[in-house]
Amino acid sequence: MTQEARSQVIINIPRSLAWEKLRDISLAHHYVPGIVNTRIVSPQKEGVGASRYVYRRRNRYLQETVEEWHEGQGFALRLHKGDKPAAPFKQAHFRYQLADHGPEQTLVQASLRYCLPWGAVGRWLEKRMLSVVQASVNDVVCCMKLYYESGKPIGKDELAAYRHAGE
Repeated sequence: MTQEARSQVIINIPRSLAWEKLRDISLAHHYVPGIVNTRIVSPQKEGVGASRYVYRRRNRYLQETVEEWHEGQGFALRLHKGDKPAAPFKQAHFRYQLADHGPEQTLVQASLRYCLPWGAVGRWLEKRMLSVVQASVNDVVCCMKLYYESGKPIGKDELAAYRHAGE
């Protein structure tokens, strides 16, 4: 069984500008909470097969490889480390999608689909993890909005201020 967490936000820039930022897969550390650096590790910088390391700490990374690419609209990444799935997952995929929303606005949708190993125990844990994974996907789209609209990298303080302003 697979679990999926989804979130969306409206960004106040045209889709063409949002796509220019999204297609540069080296920028993830500017809008993904907890990522401190991003390094492209494949010969190509975009499209199917483009791959990056995203670092949570100086030497601790996760690899993400583009498996689907829809020019101007988004892409899907497989989360892994070398030939193995990213721990603790049996498999995990993150998808970004852009759509026109209105004049000078873009609807950004993001989702993380995942499943765990360990049979029945894994299926039980998948359901228990969903709220944490959902909060993480929500944070990614909020930070994308802030970064895409301001052009400034977003950290914990900016995310906290954004959340506080929404209360």
